[in-house]
Amino acid sequence: MGKGLLAPSLLAADFANLGRDVDMVNQSEADWFHLDIMDGVFVPNISFGMPVVKAIAQKANKTLDVHLMIVNPDRYIQTFADLGANYLTVHYEACTHLHRTLQAIKAAGMKAGVALNPHTSVHLLEDTIADIDLVCLMSVNPGFGGQSFIENTYAKVAALREIIEKKGTQTLIEIDGGVQAHNAKKLVDTGADVLVAGSFVFNSDQPIETIKDLKAQIA
Repeated sequence: MGKGLLAPSLLAADFANLGRDVDMVNQSEADWFHLDIMDGVFVPNISFGMPVVKAIAQKANKTLDVHLMIVNPDRYIQTFADLGANYLTVHYEACTHLHRTLQAIKAAGMKAGVALNPHTSVHLLEDTIADIDLVCLMSVNPGFGGQSFIENTYAKVAALREIIEKKGTQTLIEIDGGVQAHNAKKLVDTGADVLVAGSFVFNSDQPIETIKDLKAQIA
């Protein structure tokens, strides 16, 4: 299948040298920046907030893919639009009125994404898939980087691809968590469009080469 996009996750970057790591992604073959916003409530961790997103946005010259792992995401939709987010992804599990939230994201000028935790079925999106630009399948339990990939993800990708094709939408499928060289190609071949890679890229001695190698597998 091929044509995969790669989105390094800055959650795994070196925050003492964040500007350097943003420049590295800018210079690499990566397609997007993936930014995880965690509130310590929806997930048991706190990542970074608006000042850091603003600093990244000022240096980044690629698509900003912002993933809100927070409760009540509606409160911050306009804030992230103003900061320069291109994609804004909210968690299905955090949205009581998902359709309304998706409409608000689009009204603010961004592409609308929905993330699903590992235990959440893709079939819950059948009624809203036409309004969703991107579905982020969590292939680890959200909250911390460096976790092991959950193998059931392949079946979820295939089931979601079937829904997208049946409904005739252009929705992208993104995989977030545990993406490495040994599973990247299989994920794209199964139907994924965007792969988020964090620890695998930023823990590498040569991250630009690591990104190049991953892109070669999924292009």
